[in-house]
Amino acid sequence: MNVDLFTTERDGSWTELEKLVADARGKPERLGAAGVLRLGALYRQAAADLSLARRRFPGEPVVGRLATLVGRARSLVYDSDPRRETIGEFFATGYWRRIRQRPRLLLLAAALMFVPAVLTLVWAGRDPGAAAGLVPSAYRSVTEPHRAGHGLGLSSGTSTALAGEIMVNNIRVTLVAFAGGITAGVLTGAILLFNGVLLGVVGGLALHAGNGSRFFELVVAHGVLELSCITVAGMAGLRLAGAVIAPGRRARSEAIAAEARQAVELALGTAPWLVVAGLTEGFITPAGFGLATNTVIGVTLGSLYWGLVVWRGRRPRPSEAGARLEPEVGAHAGVAEPAR
Repeated sequence: MNVDLFTTERDGSWTELEKLVADARGKPERLGAAGVLRLGALYRQAAADLSLARRRFPGEPVVGRLATLVGRARSLVYDSDPRRETIGEFFATGYWRRIRQRPRLLLLAAALMFVPAVLTLVWAGRDPGAAAGLVPSAYRSVTEPHRAGHGLGLSSGTSTALAGEIMVNNIRVTLVAFAGGITAGVLTGAILLFNGVLLGVVGGLALHAGNGSRFFELVVAHGVLELSCITVAGMAGLRLAGAVIAPGRRARSEAIAAEARQAVELALGTAPWLVVAGLTEGFITPAGFGLATNTVIGVTLGSLYWGLVVWRGRRPRPSEAGARLEPEVGAHAGVAEPAR
């Protein structure tokens, strides 16, 4: 293919993209829902054409034309944010949509934690002597006899201090899982694996000692929500890791910056739920309400969280896209960044 044939075949879509950019006048919402989606599709084609032109026709005028066009369109597709998302909108819909953006990474994060948990639970039940060596001394009480349904005998002051300590620890672990993506996911994966192994080993030792119901009583009330938050943290860390390992057509620094912003937003949205989990672990779990009550509490909190992910995390309908261009419009349109 020579440059003249290349230009003739592609000129129609370039001209259409130039018209859309001109019609938008810096505000993509002026194009309406269909126009925004068309803008994304044409931008993707033009970005691919620019990459091809740079390889095959360096120095030709068409490269300069495409570079200018792609740059103008890119500012609409990626950088324009005509109406900033308010705090209320973020907690009402934005946070939940960010969780649903990468379902495969969410499942991978869950697998990294829960698969080791199941495997080590079975192993600890079969070889408790070896498994006990992996458990910190603070958790070895699960092997001691204890009557189910009785509290831990903590005073209100002790419970308050415990809740505060738990919240700080949970937030610390979650932030490390988020930020661990910058290590190409090594630290994030280690956090998920560690939590899964610890959960499985402690559970296996408790079951072997005949304290299975007691173990679940002490874990289920806060654990469903807490483990959900850690899974989301792992997903965000894996997103950041993906930008480090395979930034695609974007410059690595740009890809990392974009995913880091998403990770910080996910951290901010997850923090209140970690507070709820910490309060539950500090006040509800030690109270001795019994396995049935704690199970109801844990399932309710977990169902509320994931119910909001399903309900509030749905993508906006096409009619809403024209009113507001989401920050992740590139992902919705399947847009790829041009090679630099």
